[in-house]
Amino acid sequence: MAMQAAPAPERDPAFHGIDPTSARDLERYADPFPSIHHLRRVAPVNETPIGLWRLSRHEDCVRLLRGVRCGVRHLDGSYPRRREEGTAGPSEFMLQQDPPKHTRLRKLVSKSFTPRAAESWRARARAIADDLLARALERGEMDVIADLALPVPSTVICEMMGVPAADRSKFTEWTSAATHLLAAMISDPDVVARGVDAANQLAGYFTDLIAERRRDLREDILSDLIRAEEAGDRLSGDELLSQCIGLLIAGFETTIGLIGNGVHALLRHPDQFAALQADPSLVAGAVEECLRYDGPILLTIRITREDTAFGDKVIPANTPVMCMLGSANHDPAHFVDPDRFDIHRSGNDHLSFGGGVHFCLGAHLARMESQAAIGGLARRLRGLELAGGERTWGRSLFRVLGTLPVAFQGAR
Repeated sequence: MAMQAAPAPERDPAFHGIDPTSARDLERYADPFPSIHHLRRVAPVNETPIGLWRLSRHEDCVRLLRGVRCGVRHLDGSYPRRREEGTAGPSEFMLQQDPPKHTRLRKLVSKSFTPRAAESWRARARAIADDLLARALERGEMDVIADLALPVPSTVICEMMGVPAADRSKFTEWTSAATHLLAAMISDPDVVARGVDAANQLAGYFTDLIAERRRDLREDILSDLIRAEEAGDRLSGDELLSQCIGLLIAGFETTIGLIGNGVHALLRHPDQFAALQADPSLVAGAVEECLRYDGPILLTIRITREDTAFGDKVIPANTPVMCMLGSANHDPAHFVDPDRFDIHRSGNDHLSFGGGVHFCLGAHLARMESQAAIGGLARRLRGLELAGGERTWGRSLFRVLGTLPVAFQGAR
């Protein structure tokens, strides 16, 4: 799954060191924050050569997400990406809709992702993590991604949705490739083509599964969506298919990154990991700091509904704006010593789950799964440390590790 790409030169100095259209620079990808700090210092409100604007200060990002009129589609209703002829995929997914359509779609599935619903899966997530860690102890070796960060959230979302866990190997690669369709307007055409193919594969898979489930409805999210459609709701066939694909992708792809990046941060700061091992009740705060310090999603895009001023710049109506979440989370004007990893940090109002009407539907679930996985590592393994070698990165649009080997001395 590791991406292999040579560092690419900056195409235009107007990008101020971060060109989202260039090939993946692995050195900067591994540590994007020096470049992010530079952008925030020299051009906190920046119009790029490709027509995108960027906001990198915490206060500006909060205002865009929660305080000004904006959406995820253009004023004419089009989505800001290239639409390939014949593409199947989550084009009707709620994440790509504005109210009132977004409100209706989200309402159909929101009951499965409330804090209470997420909490009802905690025992199951912890059992999955404990079983995976027991297997690692038997082997005496572990890759955090393959052996924990991927199987915990993917198993939970499969069971929630009613997708056979045995099929996970079929769609793991598809989901990571399909994420790039969310940023097709700035992605390499070859990457977009792989995303289109992956989306078509997912569409075929879910078309067959939906047909099968119509014959045998169960107590799962997929059956609930089918029932809603058949109960008179205006959920079309394309909408049903898109919610299934989108929920699967959103249900575990970013959580792999949260767990993997979080474990890496903890092991690079052994005093913080030791504090967590000494006091397991710190796990919730530890996960919040993992989200802030090195979350898997560095940006999100909104489109202005009217001319909007940020500082001395005016962003025109109907303009895509890149909200730099990673920059906001490391803004020294808002966070004390933002580049310090501190699981005791208070008032950790990071923006890793976005904000406004599109605040991440699965935030509670992702937090719970990450607490189960990271807490399990701290509770079960003795002498845990990073193994030799560099990290490798997956093919996802998001900052998701492909591998993260660790060493340990045994069970605690």
